[in-house]
Amino acid sequence: MQKIDSLAKGKILVFPGGMPKSLEFLQQCQADGKPVLGASSLAHDPTRQQYAAWAYLPYVTDASFDAALQALIDDQSVTGIYTPNPVIWDHLHRTLQTLAPGVALLNASPADAELTLYRRAQSQVATWLEQPLAIGAAKPARSSASSLQLAALFRHAELIPGMCDREKMFALCEIARHAVDGDIVEIGSWWGKSAFLLAWLARCHQIGKLLCVDPWSNAHLVQNDATGLVDQVSAQFDASEALTVFEMNLLPYSHDHVNYLRLPSESGARHYRQQREVHTDAFGTTCYQGSIAILHIDGNHTYAAASADLACWSGLVHAGGWIIVDDYIWPYGNGPQRAGDEFIGRYRDRIATAFVMGSALFMQLSHRLDEVHVVQG
Repeated sequence: MQKIDSLAKGKILVFPGGMPKSLEFLQQCQADGKPVLGASSLAHDPTRQQYAAWAYLPYVTDASFDAALQALIDDQSVTGIYTPNPVIWDHLHRTLQTLAPGVALLNASPADAELTLYRRAQSQVATWLEQPLAIGAAKPARSSASSLQLAALFRHAELIPGMCDREKMFALCEIARHAVDGDIVEIGSWWGKSAFLLAWLARCHQIGKLLCVDPWSNAHLVQNDATGLVDQVSAQFDASEALTVFEMNLLPYSHDHVNYLRLPSESGARHYRQQREVHTDAFGTTCYQGSIAILHIDGNHTYAAASADLACWSGLVHAGGWIIVDDYIWPYGNGPQRAGDEFIGRYRDRIATAFVMGSALFMQLSHRLDEVHVVQG
């Protein structure tokens, strides 16, 4: 898209004004203080009230469309046009400089813009498959998901907000192929980006069910990071809203194999050790095995919290199971890294392989940890 701040003082025409992308563009213009003129070919368009200025244009198939557009441009001093409609965009792309020389078509092809995201997912997966990750796992690999399946996973994961980098996503896809059977437990889920990935991989490779443990509490967001930058941003979030977003993101992909405990990590570990069922209004009742195939730790990043998460949960991980410490590389502190390094030092003889991919530490256990030496949750 061209920069709209180069359009002098003329109006920007948004047509059709009621399309979702048009309304997103309107919000951007309003935030930037740009004058916008909405237009529609509907006699009664319910979105017209969102625009400060509004006009009617005939359908692009109408013989009078070009003349009506020309007249509107002249009358309203229009200097740029935004349209997410691919048919209208194509017509303007071919005719606008003849109809109204100097008036800019502000966006690229809407079809290309939409398809670019899918093409990018396919390209990323092709790169992954050409350079497989050799992780030296103790368990033979399951069959890989197809390139189409992985592209679908990558594309849908992009729709969920979160900080899961692509390298970590690739590693998650690989370790899932080397996972034993059992539950997948995630400590710290927030909006659900990595939870979606884990839930999809669990079903794809028939590993087990996903349990997410997160208090969704603003008090538990406090990281005490050295600069205070993280805590300052965290204070702006509504934790209860984050839970609702999590539910919205996971429900379409849940097939009775996802649930959550709205509890701090240690309380969640006690519940998991004592009960096999978890019930929520959103996901119903889910039964778990009580033994973990993949443990993903992404909770509070203080050293004390990351260490406690490992202590509470690692003794429940199967031999051959995986433990992932997210944000092992974290620019705001070294809590996860200190906790991860100490864990490796303590249980070196029980770890089959360990590596860092993206920002996360991945460890596969060769033997189940002696629970006598692991703090009980």
